[in-house]
Amino acid sequence: MIEDILEDAESRMGKSIDSLQTAFAKIRTGRASPDILDGILVPYYGTDTPLNQIATVTVEDARSLVISPWEKALIPDIEKAILRSDIGITPASTGDIVRIPLPALTEENRQNLTKVARAEAENGRVAIRNIRRDALGHVKDLEKDHDISEDDAHKAAERIQKLTDRKIADMDHALSEKESDLMQI
Repeated sequence: MIEDILEDAESRMGKSIDSLQTAFAKIRTGRASPDILDGILVPYYGTDTPLNQIATVTVEDARSLVISPWEKALIPDIEKAILRSDIGITPASTGDIVRIPLPALTEENRQNLTKVARAEAENGRVAIRNIRRDALGHVKDLEKDHDISEDDAHKAAERIQKLTDRKIADMDHALSEKESDLMQI
């Protein structure tokens, strides 16, 4: 029973870390990455479709992306979708493809993006603490129902805390890597 609670908590905490990595991928650094276009939806036959499902996104060089749509008629819709998004970049169409030049980040932009990354990491820490709270609640319920002893409940609580500490340390490590990426010139 305790092992099931620990496995569930570890699985859910791992998903929180994956979610943080996904959020970090959307935060633009000084280098071009197709990940910054994740989440952009383009109207396609009446349905909002993710950009990466209707076009190929490639890195042309360190500061630009190229979007090659599978249907050339989608180019104006892709441009509009990128302009509507909140990523702050302007696409340029050449008829067959859409180029996205990524301007160099200013010091102020870097600091703002670092703040965003820290906020995402804090949200992840809160999620992990909530998972810890849920797991400890399950252990207390087992103890209250006399399914486990007080000693077993105490040992389980210690294991849950160690797991929580390890996962929060993983998040802090991911944050420090993202901050160093953002502050590189």
